[in-house]
Amino acid sequence: MDDLRRIDLNLLLTLHALLSEQHVSRAAVRLHRSQPAVSHALAQLREIFADPLLLRRGGRLQLSARAEALREPLQQALQQLDGLLGSPGFEPGKARRTFRLAMSDYGARVVLPALMRLLRREAPGIDVVVAQGSREAMLGQLIDGEADLALGVFPELPGEMAQQVLFEESFVCLADRASLPARGGLDLPQWLARPHVLVAVRAGIDNEIDLALGALGERRRIALTLPHWGVAQGVIVGTDLILTVARRSLAGARLDPALRQFSPPLAIAPFAFAQAWHPRRDGDAGHRWLRAQIAALCVNESAARC
Repeated sequence: MDDLRRIDLNLLLTLHALLSEQHVSRAAVRLHRSQPAVSHALAQLREIFADPLLLRRGGRLQLSARAEALREPLQQALQQLDGLLGSPGFEPGKARRTFRLAMSDYGARVVLPALMRLLRREAPGIDVVVAQGSREAMLGQLIDGEADLALGVFPELPGEMAQQVLFEESFVCLADRASLPARGGLDLPQWLARPHVLVAVRAGIDNEIDLALGALGERRRIALTLPHWGVAQGVIVGTDLILTVARRSLAGARLDPALRQFSPPLAIAPFAFAQAWHPRRDGDAGHRWLRAQIAALCVNESAARC
């Protein structure tokens, strides 16, 4: 009984997070606590169990033999307590927290406006921090606990990750009206003869457009690569440049009257836009609520916008 007096539920939850994450910073993110607070709790746990619990080997933390032996009984004990006390609910209107989202420029354009309108209406105490990066960077942020949720295209996910497809997206081309035939668009030889603009975080990344061309044994000339959508329309006005983009990236945007849309002259496979997260978040009622809101927004909006 003396040992029980020295440990409380918060310490048990911290121990569970540390044993699961094997990383102090990620455990802190999972618990919504500061890293110093989790480090202090680890020191208390080491004293209580008379064991280091986490050992640094090769620059990484690994579980001691005692910690390995604690994992299963601790999990069972917390499940029993959860059943006894009931899982904590989430009240959006009363919540005060910050969600960290990783998404591309495209993701921000199609999801963020509707999401922020919903949050300001339903959960005004929730703040959002958005980070932009490549697919690999976004997945790394999820694994490291630096992001709660990532929105993007993830054709291959690490085994420990979870995702939900939000919608399928297709493509459309934009060009200056003066550079196009009076009616219709361009056939494939005409399209390939023109220089193109690519919106990508960095050059050399595989994309659905160039993969489709590669399947035909063709290549296009990329005259300009941009990391964001913001100025893409402006740079093609008055030029012979062609911009091929995801259709929803134009939804809600004011199309320059000098430009005209037309269908790509080749079949480009649609892509699945998804939200991805680490399963460590599945026990977080607030996280589940946010995912459900994003999914509902993408289902309920028209086909032209998310």
